[in-house]
Amino acid sequence: MTHPAAHTSAAPGISRHVASTSSPAARPPPPPPPPPPPRRARRADTVPVFVDGEEIAVPKGVTVLQACEQAGVDVPRFCYHQRLSIAGNCRMCLVEVEKSPKPVASCAMPVMPNMNIKTTTPLVKKAREGVMEFLLINHPLDCPICDQGGECELQDQSLVYGSDRSRFTEYKRAVEDKELGPLVKTVMSRCIHCTRCVRFATEVAGVQDLGVTGRGGMAEIGTYVSKLLSSELSGNVIDLCPVGALTSKPFAFTARSWELRQTESVDVTDGLGSNIRVDARGTEVMRVVPRLHEGVNEEWISDKARFSYDGLKRQRLDSPMVKDASGKLRQATWEQALDAVAAKMRSTPPEQMKAIAGKLADAESIVALKDMFNRVGCGNTRAESVEGVSADSRSSYLFNSNIVGVEDADVILLIGSDPRSEAPVLNARLRRANVAGGTRVASVGPTRDLTYPVESLGDSARDLETLASGSHPFFETMKAAERPLIIVGASALRRADKDAVMKAIHALADATGVVADDWNGFNVLHDAGGVVAALDLGFVPSTSAAGVSDADVSFVYSLGAEAGIEKSPGAFVVYQGHHGDVGAASADVILPGAAYTEKAGTYVNTEGRAQRAMPAVAPLGSAQEDWKIIRALSETVGAALPYDTIGDVRRRMEEISPTFARVDDVQPSMWLNGATYAHIGAKESKIDASEAFGTSVTNFYMTDAISRASATMAKCTKAHAAGAP
Repeated sequence: MTHPAAHTSAAPGISRHVASTSSPAARPPPPPPPPPPPRRARRADTVPVFVDGEEIAVPKGVTVLQACEQAGVDVPRFCYHQRLSIAGNCRMCLVEVEKSPKPVASCAMPVMPNMNIKTTTPLVKKAREGVMEFLLINHPLDCPICDQGGECELQDQSLVYGSDRSRFTEYKRAVEDKELGPLVKTVMSRCIHCTRCVRFATEVAGVQDLGVTGRGGMAEIGTYVSKLLSSELSGNVIDLCPVGALTSKPFAFTARSWELRQTESVDVTDGLGSNIRVDARGTEVMRVVPRLHEGVNEEWISDKARFSYDGLKRQRLDSPMVKDASGKLRQATWEQALDAVAAKMRSTPPEQMKAIAGKLADAESIVALKDMFNRVGCGNTRAESVEGVSADSRSSYLFNSNIVGVEDADVILLIGSDPRSEAPVLNARLRRANVAGGTRVASVGPTRDLTYPVESLGDSARDLETLASGSHPFFETMKAAERPLIIVGASALRRADKDAVMKAIHALADATGVVADDWNGFNVLHDAGGVVAALDLGFVPSTSAAGVSDADVSFVYSLGAEAGIEKSPGAFVVYQGHHGDVGAASADVILPGAAYTEKAGTYVNTEGRAQRAMPAVAPLGSAQEDWKIIRALSETVGAALPYDTIGDVRRRMEEISPTFARVDDVQPSMWLNGATYAHIGAKESKIDASEAFGTSVTNFYMTDAISRASATMAKCTKAHAAGAP
């Protein structure tokens, strides 16, 4: 006989299940669990990672730090920079990775699939606090007298990640300051050995000037042998330095960052059109720093663009001047100066007048000057730097591959160009294409050290003829390349045989496939900011001025031009500009204009990109914006221009060329296969083989009126001539 309780000793779950299923009042089975949320669609070249619990997909091969940035998580760092190689020596970017026994340096750790990254745990906070404490052990803490104060990464990060007290009571380490030249000031006791400056000099600038000597507590950064920085990009180490070890020597002890008014502008000292920020206090420009633009200058600028601003307050023209009967220039009112110019223009036949636009002129003043001279019946207008160059085909005078396109080329030929002195930021891209991309570079022209290997094909026009004829071995190299590229320097456009030279270069481009359906590798590198705008606006001699000789000209209007005036001796010269330089020395009337930091102007860079500069300070003294001066003069002459505002002027510019309708945009131009020079006959197409190709820039630090007036650029010229600080 079985005990009744024996049934109850069975498995409780089974008995309950049987009872529930046999009961007529049984409840329905529970619903199935909801399906998991669908995973985000990921591309095959991405991997999933978790940052502070959030899943994101990042490209394969990126670092943990880059994954955190993509997730919107800020990770502190000192040594890491996105344009430099990874050093991993500051250890400030420590994060916790699941299953890792200790914090890892996120800048040097590549991501792995399903990696779990934590950036806010107590372990991470303690690790970063410890790193900051070690960094501050030997830092002098002299923030009140440091020029980096207010924009110092060490200040900002010590506030967020540092401790509220110090446990170090010993003497701090002191390091002797290094002499790097007239541009970069050093206080090496503040150095935290991030090595950004060393990596920039080696990798971007291409000069082996900086390095680390010693080990441990004896480690120092400096030049191995006492010497100045030999790069035209040396000032960029000031922006890279996260502390006050490297600062601007001309800017030292002049202003604090919070005192300055910031204005976005464009550099006009070379043809690249680098984006800059002008910092001013009151009526004075205090410093110039780079502004990020991936398509032009990335975040670098040349030393001339950065440090020549002190020339804006020296040798300035601040009031109108008229030459009296004794031949001396006397100060005059605007009415007197404009009346003197208008009287001379009315008494001079149009065929005896000439207008020259300088290489720093803005597009607004160029179009106003062109319209005024056309209204009085004169078509003899020309640009200073490209006098005699045809403006019929835009592709014949532009950098057609764009600035970023040089990194896609596999073979590059330089003709009469020294990019290191003509456009240092572009030269850094050429170096990257050569070193990182394996691009082969050859040159017909100057044989200067460009910081990367360059094969010299000669320096004379005869060598160019040999190459264009196909008898040189490099001709086959270009022809076999997928994306060959030619860079023609501005010096080639200033030769007496420029038409013949350009015709030969066009023939070489067509024969070697430099221009294809999806690639235009024919490039002209201009060396000034106002050149391309003059050509785009048609500021070239018209057909009515074809037979006019410079010797027959009796009236010259110079819009900031320094050259071309001497070709018309005895002529009445009107100089409109902002510096009392070469052009003003021979003037009969001086009309003071505004510099590029004092007016709203449009400049077109060598690739055809129209960019706007904004006024950072007011014009000096009685000086006025250039287009306003020409507008007032046109009314005095009796040929009033039909625009009264800068908006009207810009609409007129858009009527002439669509380039100005799309600011900060590059419009591809049609390639005419050398049709611009097809009309040149056999006599005109003869190249002067005895004249060697040179460079348009003989002294990098002094190329225009502003840089020639700069005391800092004069110090650089003297220092580099002596070869020592």
